[in-house]
Amino acid sequence: MTGISLAVTMILVMFAFMAIRTPIAIAMFLSGSIGYVLQTGWLPYANFMNSMAFARFASYDLSVIPLFILMGQFATQGGISKALFEFTAAVVGRFRGGLAMAAVMASAAFGAICGSSVATAATITGVALPEMKRHGYSGRLATGALATAGTLGILIPPSVPLVIYAILTEQNIAKLFLAATVPGVLAMVGYMIVIAIYVRLVPGHAPELEENPPPFQWRTVLGLMPIAFVFLLVFGGIYGGFFSPTEGAAVGAASAFVAALLKREMSWRKFLDCFLATAESSAMIFLIFIGADVLNSALALTQIQSQLVSLINGWHVAPIWVMVGIVILHILLGTVTEELSIVLLTIPIFFPVVMSLDFGMAKEPLALWFGILILMVISFGMLVPPMGLNVYVVNGMAKGVPLAESFRGVLPFLVSDFVRIALMLAFPGIALWLVRFMS
Repeated sequence: MTGISLAVTMILVMFAFMAIRTPIAIAMFLSGSIGYVLQTGWLPYANFMNSMAFARFASYDLSVIPLFILMGQFATQGGISKALFEFTAAVVGRFRGGLAMAAVMASAAFGAICGSSVATAATITGVALPEMKRHGYSGRLATGALATAGTLGILIPPSVPLVIYAILTEQNIAKLFLAATVPGVLAMVGYMIVIAIYVRLVPGHAPELEENPPPFQWRTVLGLMPIAFVFLLVFGGIYGGFFSPTEGAAVGAASAFVAALLKREMSWRKFLDCFLATAESSAMIFLIFIGADVLNSALALTQIQSQLVSLINGWHVAPIWVMVGIVILHILLGTVTEELSIVLLTIPIFFPVVMSLDFGMAKEPLALWFGILILMVISFGMLVPPMGLNVYVVNGMAKGVPLAESFRGVLPFLVSDFVRIALMLAFPGIALWLVRFMS
C-alpha cells in the first residue's frame, strides 16, 4: 500500500467513526493510532504516546486559547451584546432592513472581543431576534441573517481557529489578526449589502419602513464605551508593542470582566459559569489537539506531504488552480465536520504543499494569505447542512420557525461569501495590505 493510499484509508476510517457518532477527537485518535501501529508496530507507538501529550501542551503559546475564550465568556455574560445592538440599531435601524443590518454590525463588534462563531450567533440572537420579530421581520430573514452574522465571530479577530493556525504553522499571531481585519470588514459590508438587496427584491420579509426606529441617544453611545475600551486596550497594546498576543488575551479577559462589573451584569453565578464554559471549551479543543496530533503523526509517516508536492508538481498546473482545489475541498469538509477539526486535520497536510508553490510572493505573506483564505472557507460549514451549527443554534432559539426556512435564509449570504472568496483568490493584497504597515 502506497503512502497516499494509506493516508486516504486513515481519513476514510476517521469519517467512518464519525458516521457512527464518535466524537471527532476520538475518531481522529483511533484512526491515527491504527495507522501508526500498522506502520511502526506497538512499541514505537507506545513511546510516541508517552511523550506526545506533554510535548504539545507544554507550549506557552497554547495559553492564548483559554484566555481569549474567557474574554469572550465575560463579554457574553456581561450584557455587552445588548449595548452593541442598541447602538447599531440606532445607527442603521431607520433604513429598510435596518435591524437585520444592525444585527450584522453588532455581531462584527461582538466578534472582536469574543472569537467564537457559535457564541456570537447565540448571544446576538438573544438580543436581536425579539426586536426583529416585533418589527415584522420574517423568520427566514431574521434567522438567516443572525446565523450568518455569527460567522463574523471567527472572521473578525481575535479568532480561535486563526490562533490554532498560527500555532500549527509557526506564524505571527498579531500579523494574522491584522491580515484578517480587512476580509472581516468586507464580510460585514457584504452581508449588509445582501440584506439591502434582498428586502427590495423579495418583499414581505421586512417592513417597508421601520416604524418607531430606535432613537440615537448619548446613553446609547455611553453604553458602548466599555466595549470600545476593551478592544482598544487589547489590540492597541498588541500592535503598539506593549505586550504579546498571549499577554493581550490575559489583559482582554481582565478588562472584559471589569467592563461586565461596570455594567452591573456580572453575578457570582455568571462568574462561575464563565470559568466552567471556558474549561469545557478549552478541554474540547485540547482533546481535538491530541487526536489531530496522533492522526497527523501517522500521516507524516506515510510521507503524504512530500508525495503530494511531487504529484502536484508533476501536473504542471498553475498554482492558483491548486489553491482553488484546496478551497473546494475545505468547503466540502465544512459540510461534514466543524472548523477546528478541519484546521487541525488539513493544515499539516496542505501547508507544506502551498509553501512549495510559486505564487510570486515571499513565504510569510503566502502563509498569511493562505490562513485567512482557509478561515473564510471553513465558516461555510457553520451555515450549510448537515453541520450548519450556527443555523441549528439560531433556529433553536427562534420558536416556530421551521429549520428549512432558516437554511433558506442563509442562501443569499452564501453568494456574498463566494464573491469574497473569489476576490481573495484573485487579489491576495486584500489580506496583506494592513500587514505591510506593521514593522
